[in-house]
Amino acid sequence: MKKKLASYPDIELLKMLQKEKTEAEAAFTEIYDRYSTRLNAYCIRITGDPEQAGDIFQETFYKFFMKASADKCSGSIIGFLITIARNLYLNQQRGKKTTIPIEEFEEILPAIDNSPDMEMVELVKMAIDLLGPDYREPLIMKVYSGMEYAEIGDICGISTVNARSRVFRARQKLKEILTPYIKDTVS
Repeated sequence: MKKKLASYPDIELLKMLQKEKTEAEAAFTEIYDRYSTRLNAYCIRITGDPEQAGDIFQETFYKFFMKASADKCSGSIIGFLITIARNLYLNQQRGKKTTIPIEEFEEILPAIDNSPDMEMVELVKMAIDLLGPDYREPLIMKVYSGMEYAEIGDICGISTVNARSRVFRARQKLKEILTPYIKDTVS
């Protein structure tokens, strides 16, 4: 059945989720196999914390399994999954304190490998974190999840043109942030 499901379109898999337990589990497994990597990448980038990302990732698939149907998921499955993950993340952020004592700051800094490539990766991650959520989210959805601008717009509640504009502006801001560091590493 595994090979047969790999060729099924998303809409058929969604319909199968409403059928008997064996079919529903097989459909869910196929959906998980198709989209787990992209969703996990989104969760890690949006949270910046692997543990929190793992919690959101798991809860997203749980909620998806409980709520998914062909009529609720009219767009794409990945769009529906990212919408769930985004809402879970935003709900968690509402109650979180936004500052940490300076003593704790050094404890949470990730260890940076001394290789130039790792330094650049860390610089890019930090630069992305400096972007406001209006720019960071669409950029992550586009770059890490490969979503189309229309999907990004639907999830963020903005127009397709606005989604495209935010990704463009995010890239410009990243370039502005990273230019001094790149000049230093080249010199």
